[in-house]
Amino acid sequence: MAPSISESLEQQLSNTLAGEVRFDLYSKALYSTDASLYQIQPIGVVIPKDSQDVIKTVQIAAEHNIPILPRGGGTSLAGQSVGEAIVLDMSKYMNQLLEVNVAEHWARVQPGIVLDELNHKLKSHGLMYAPDVATSSRANVGGTIGNNSAGSHSLIYGKTIDHVMSLDLVLSNADEITASPISIAELETKKQGNTLEANIYRELCRVCADNEAEIRKRYPRILRRVAGYNLDEFVPNSGSKEVTPYRRDGCDENRPFSLTKILVGSEGTLATTLESTINLVPIPKLTALCVVHFESLVGSMEAMQPILECNPTAVELIDKTILDMARGSLQFSRLTTFIQGEPAALLAVEFYGETQAELESQLDKLEKTLKSTGFGYAFVHCFTAEEKSRVWETRKAGLGLLMGMKGDAKPVGFVEDAAVPIENLPEYVRRFDEIVTSHGTTAAYYAHASVGLLHNRPIVNLKSETDIQKMHDIAREVRDLLMELDGAMSGEHGDGLVRSEWIESMFGPQIYQALAEVKRAFDPKGIMNPGKIVDAPPMTENLRFGRDYNTIKIDTYFDFSSQDGFGGAIEMCNGVGACRKTLTGTMCPSFIGTREEEHSTRGRANALRSIISGALPHTELTSERLQEVLDLCLGCKACKAECPSNVDMAKIKYEVLAHYHKVNGLPLHRRLFGEIGALAPLGSMFSPFSNWAVNTGFSKWVAEKLIGVDRRRDMPTFVRPTHEQWFRKRKSRRTSDKKVVLFSDTFMNYSEPSIGKAAVELLEACGFEVLLPKKRCCGRPLISEGMLDRAVANASYNIDALRGYADAGIPIVGCEPSCTSAIIDDYVELIGTPDAKRVAEGTCSFEEFLVQLADKGELPLEFSTEPRDILLHGHCHQRALVGTQPTVKMLSLPSEHNVTVIDSSCCGMAGAFGYEKAHYDLSMKIGELRLFEAVREKPPGSFALSAAGFSCRHQLEHGTGVQPKHPVEILHEAVLK
Repeated sequence: MAPSISESLEQQLSNTLAGEVRFDLYSKALYSTDASLYQIQPIGVVIPKDSQDVIKTVQIAAEHNIPILPRGGGTSLAGQSVGEAIVLDMSKYMNQLLEVNVAEHWARVQPGIVLDELNHKLKSHGLMYAPDVATSSRANVGGTIGNNSAGSHSLIYGKTIDHVMSLDLVLSNADEITASPISIAELETKKQGNTLEANIYRELCRVCADNEAEIRKRYPRILRRVAGYNLDEFVPNSGSKEVTPYRRDGCDENRPFSLTKILVGSEGTLATTLESTINLVPIPKLTALCVVHFESLVGSMEAMQPILECNPTAVELIDKTILDMARGSLQFSRLTTFIQGEPAALLAVEFYGETQAELESQLDKLEKTLKSTGFGYAFVHCFTAEEKSRVWETRKAGLGLLMGMKGDAKPVGFVEDAAVPIENLPEYVRRFDEIVTSHGTTAAYYAHASVGLLHNRPIVNLKSETDIQKMHDIAREVRDLLMELDGAMSGEHGDGLVRSEWIESMFGPQIYQALAEVKRAFDPKGIMNPGKIVDAPPMTENLRFGRDYNTIKIDTYFDFSSQDGFGGAIEMCNGVGACRKTLTGTMCPSFIGTREEEHSTRGRANALRSIISGALPHTELTSERLQEVLDLCLGCKACKAECPSNVDMAKIKYEVLAHYHKVNGLPLHRRLFGEIGALAPLGSMFSPFSNWAVNTGFSKWVAEKLIGVDRRRDMPTFVRPTHEQWFRKRKSRRTSDKKVVLFSDTFMNYSEPSIGKAAVELLEACGFEVLLPKKRCCGRPLISEGMLDRAVANASYNIDALRGYADAGIPIVGCEPSCTSAIIDDYVELIGTPDAKRVAEGTCSFEEFLVQLADKGELPLEFSTEPRDILLHGHCHQRALVGTQPTVKMLSLPSEHNVTVIDSSCCGMAGAFGYEKAHYDLSMKIGELRLFEAVREKPPGSFALSAAGFSCRHQLEHGTGVQPKHPVEILHEAVLK
């Protein structure tokens, strides 16, 4: 599009809409990809505030013959949500649950509402929306409608098409209509007139009548088929209708006619959804899982028939590749305790029941059945919520784990959505494996095995011309295999850019022509998400990487070799969008607070990849605009653990920030925040005067004006004597053959020596001699501010100070998670020497150390039996690297302690982040979303609030008025002296 036309269009939209209009290069880059293989720069992005914004956008687009592309969470695996169009991002504002009818089991929703958020709101009513896709934590309901999504429980609930009751729509000419079930008489009335809606009804009926025999012949009779448009829904006794077990209405002479049946699964190519009325189902009372272990993948498929005879509600396949990737992941390795031995495949078989006894009986029956037929070598029964969650989380992370595979060759999704009749599954797996093997590669497998749907991903390198051709050849051969086995190319992920090429050969030219006629009836100008389903480009065009993809090389401070370099670290992001989840976990606090794609891990990775690949100028790497993209990254490291592909955006941000400083200079506020380790001794030396001086109204006003510290914050206070001074001056000091190094961090030393005292006394009570070596600030503030030269100096000094202890096997423990993580995580990648690795291996948190002693029976402490409820907020770095379990176990050593971990994201403080005026409001919003609320729900004085992080404790007190304690202090209080 010519720049002048683009500017005119942007101006017209900006003047007309209440929502946001973005035509800048960065926004286009952010919306040029989804979770698929593809990248196409959009014309611009509109973020509508309401339905009227959507209607007006479509109207303006229609006037100019400009394409429109509705988009939700951007989790499409087939490329449906990328294109050269005006992208309508429904997820930021149009995400409301508008109405719930509990008695009649339905809800009215806007298209941008996330599935998990919807079900969270419905839970109190005992109801849920049935389609449960693996991306439910960020996928939008509108996306499930556009895609005709299903999920793990389609065996009993069917697909989205079976749960959409009505749709409020805007057509391609900006007319508003409602699609809902109508009688034959009403249908005849609808056909009358010269409106676009009337023509749609006439043409749809004509197309289906003219092609009735061919529809019966060519549409596969399997439950999981979403390819093309759902013409079979309008022809009696055809397609999947005969095997769908959960339906509200159908479409023959005795049932209502509903336009929703053609719109669901149409991928935004026919109309745009404004609101939908969806069917709800009761939440199952009880569930249980049996995880069946197999020595071969084919064996797991052969077991499907006897498994289905036991009437499960879901059967999910996880193959060895995914299991191995999970075991190697920070986050997911903690979940894999259900795996026994080295299985080639697992089937997670689920049952619903009314009682525990019923569930136990069902699992016993399944195990007995499979053992009698020789299937499976281990059977793990899961009844508790935690046991089941471990399995489901591992299964849902399958795609992200696979795409985290190191190197350019990845398990790529292009034939990953094939569905076949259950009886053909073993043959399909055998012959699919023969196809990929004949092309010199292998594949990873996960699946909704209960409905014959396999997500097979051949490993190919899309930066290679040879492998791009290999991808196309494999796809063609798999298409032929599926036609032979009465299967479908797409069972739930849709056609998009990756499979539309094969629709004509799968359905035949007559049906393809019928699909094109339906498209023209709805969209005469061809502006609704063009290039999907009909008139599509070859699957090998518009690839995100592709044959011409190259990146610039950058000399880095951090070692990125384990990610195949700086570019490889960025490319680890494959777009699955797990960073857009909002209800659980830490990742990604800035997205949770803003709902902005730009402020998600995926958004940042897309911006960076665009720069290093040349889609944006390389000079943008040190630009102010990129700093805006990275600015709200709190450095929490959650993505390093919670992103299934382990994208370490904190590390990437630190690196880019250092390069930015080299070109643009180091701002005063960053220098001051980074050098807190050098400034704290001065604060302590002149306390209490220094505390008064920095917290007067005038000094806060000055600090806000000069260095951007928000005046609503109280600055940290300093004390005398410091922890180190107290330690060296005290008269009674334990000596022992058992020694331990305590890393006295900056804030423990100069601001909160009581924590250090408690730590020393606990360690000595355990029989250890405590050592406090001379060292420098860990460097965490320097790293966070991109002052990597100085951070390297501090890290080198501390490694020299600590390596002797590490070599001697003397444990090094720390109380501040961000400092401990610097030693364990950042030093290794900043310094990279054997000494750095040995020091890292010899360092752990105080909590881990005490739990290790307890586990070995070497904890000679007696505790009070006084009951105490403890509410624990886990520090982000702690959760990312080791989890909160060691802290929970330590705090639970006293038998009457009851510890509850708050399911919160980052507290929002993140060191200096929350002090800055530019970040204060977002910092508080992040804290408010889940953390502060959880604290306020508890009656005052009924609990102890605990947080290991210095900045976490300050944020909690600032946001709730409750003064938290370090876990070490709480345990110290429980020790009987």
